[in-house]
Amino acid sequence: MIICIVGMPGSGKGEIVRIFSRFGVPHVNMGDIVREEADKRGIPRTSEGMKKISIALRQELGKNAVAKLCIPKVKELLKNHKFVIIDGVRSLDEIETFKEAFPTEEFVIIAVHSSPKKRFERLKKRGRSDDPKTWEEFLQRDMKELGFGIGNVIALADYMIINENHIDEYRAEILDLAKKFGILR
Repeated sequence: MIICIVGMPGSGKGEIVRIFSRFGVPHVNMGDIVREEADKRGIPRTSEGMKKISIALRQELGKNAVAKLCIPKVKELLKNHKFVIIDGVRSLDEIETFKEAFPTEEFVIIAVHSSPKKRFERLKKRGRSDDPKTWEEFLQRDMKELGFGIGNVIALADYMIINENHIDEYRAEILDLAKKFGILR
């Protein structure tokens, strides 16, 4: 089974990865793929640098560029694992690319939703170099993500988790999904 996780930056996708990894589920982070490409090309990991590399990759390889770069890593993980998470899917083109590359795998899409205010607070605390520093940068990043088509993937997700309240509630919902998928028995 391939579990695709989608959500706006700061929504809490990483918590699903952390919890599922405790049960032996490996993951491929699409954002990490973009950051690796930026490093290879000497592009700084700033908001502007990440925007530049994201656009360049899509111009060079198509709208599904990042998915294409993830496929070899996912294939390798599927050799030894029943489940693989793809964290950070941003478009239906990427979903289709994965489905074409893995026609015999079951696909599940989990969407995580949080309000913009909560997400901005989380990103400020996270402090990664490409996280927005101001509300204006945050809004620009959201618009970039929406431009890639992330809203369409969220709208068509198989499962939706709202991550607004206490972290324990969110974690309980994640564990419920792990049980439902057969990851946690």
